[in-house]
Amino acid sequence: MSGEVIRAGRTALGIELGSTRIKACLVDADDPGRVLATGSHAWENRFENRMWTYALDDVWAGLRSAYAALVADAERRHGVVPETYRALGISAMMHGYLAFDADGELLVPFRTWRNTTTGPAAEALTDVFGVNIPLRWSIAHLYQAVLDEEAHVDDLHHLTTLAGYVHEQLTGERVLGVGDASGMFPIAAAGDAYDTALLDRFDALVADRSPKLSVREVLPRVLRAGEPAGTLTETGARLLDPSGALRPGIPLCPPEGDAGTGMVATGAVAPRTGNVSAGTSIFAMVVLERPIPGVHREIDLVTTPAGDPVAMVHCNNGASEFSAWAGMFSRFADAAGTPLATDEVFGVLLEESLAGEPDAGGLVAYNHLSGEPIAGLDEGRPMFVRTPDSRFTLANAMRAQVYGIFATLALGMRVLDAEGVQIDRMFGHGGVFRTAGVAQRFLAGAMNAPVAVGDTAAEGGPWGIAVLASYLGHAETPLSTYLIDHVFAGAEVTTVTPDAADVAGFARYLTRYHDGLAAERAAADVR
Repeated sequence: MSGEVIRAGRTALGIELGSTRIKACLVDADDPGRVLATGSHAWENRFENRMWTYALDDVWAGLRSAYAALVADAERRHGVVPETYRALGISAMMHGYLAFDADGELLVPFRTWRNTTTGPAAEALTDVFGVNIPLRWSIAHLYQAVLDEEAHVDDLHHLTTLAGYVHEQLTGERVLGVGDASGMFPIAAAGDAYDTALLDRFDALVADRSPKLSVREVLPRVLRAGEPAGTLTETGARLLDPSGALRPGIPLCPPEGDAGTGMVATGAVAPRTGNVSAGTSIFAMVVLERPIPGVHREIDLVTTPAGDPVAMVHCNNGASEFSAWAGMFSRFADAAGTPLATDEVFGVLLEESLAGEPDAGGLVAYNHLSGEPIAGLDEGRPMFVRTPDSRFTLANAMRAQVYGIFATLALGMRVLDAEGVQIDRMFGHGGVFRTAGVAQRFLAGAMNAPVAVGDTAAEGGPWGIAVLASYLGHAETPLSTYLIDHVFAGAEVTTVTPDAADVAGFARYLTRYHDGLAAERAAADVR
């Protein structure tokens, strides 16, 4: 049955370029909740010339590796090598700066969302626009390049995101899904295009310094979920699959950012719903009932892939520090002669954290590997802090580490709470939720809201973009309705309500965490 679905091309393929893994996910296009095959490739960013970056050669090597792994998985599980799909979708890390000249040549190395070098630009644009412009947004990177009088600005022809770049190479179309585009430049209230008044303000702002620059001309065209975004070309097919088995002509959905695919992967695209995506970074997306007044530096105003308004709380640092601790314990297990698989180590440590005290026994963990704007940090310094009377146990240490993943996020979420934003339920997804009931429970305590995790929680964004590929051609049906009727109707979802002791304990932890940020800032001055 599944083999015939794959052979006939009644499938949808989603590929997402995350911070540490490039993942591919194949689903039944008529039943997107049914995952047929997966593949992945590990990669890492580089810190070169004080900039976080990825080489474009690594992008293509990783894409080909992940796709080949998916094909091998399909053949192993179903006895079929896929050659075509009903639809294909590309998603990737949002924001950042990929600037090209008229010949399509990269002008400067890819500047990722992780860089915090755009402070003057972000502050100035926020004042001029009257809308919060975070450091990692593409327009902040562009204006910072203008302020710094970088020579490449005169040669700039177009600007895009990582998902937009890959999509253009595969299809020849310079377009972007509205969710990803909303992390480049503010979107109009209608949710279908950039804000024209702010486009005019930007061009007026740079007229003296860069008179040839028109932001309208350099940004990609905006599309909503479900709208056609081009087809796979012969060249694009060979880029993805050098073996020649992949056939061109496959329709592609609009390329999206990882925030949007996370919303889709959790079904959180309707007002009063939200999701938390925990990976290298961690962010919360809350779909709004009404606009939030004023400018809040902790909140990004973005959109769902369908163009509905969303409040985003984004933290540059997520689960990487916890992973580093798990790696240390993995080595200890090896040295002790009782080696454990990586997932087993994570499972043991997460389960142990359940035995910790509600406030982690006075221990505090800072997970800042890079700068963290919400915490006021230009650079990161991972720190683990305790006082002489803290209860230094493995359970408390691990609970502190998990709390540390959510702490900066919780600082930002305080703003939404103060503005009266109502959340009926949060959905969690990402690898940290794979161990049932641990991170989910602690997040419920941190957010003081019910947290749901579905049986696709660990699939995350790659599955989300595969679902958006399945949605291609269904634009007449609201995305939220499509997800309810065609994707999540039979899904298994586990919901955890906040435990009063966890809520009070995390509140005490967060107070210590906030008060100790002065030590983090001092540590960042040590070279």
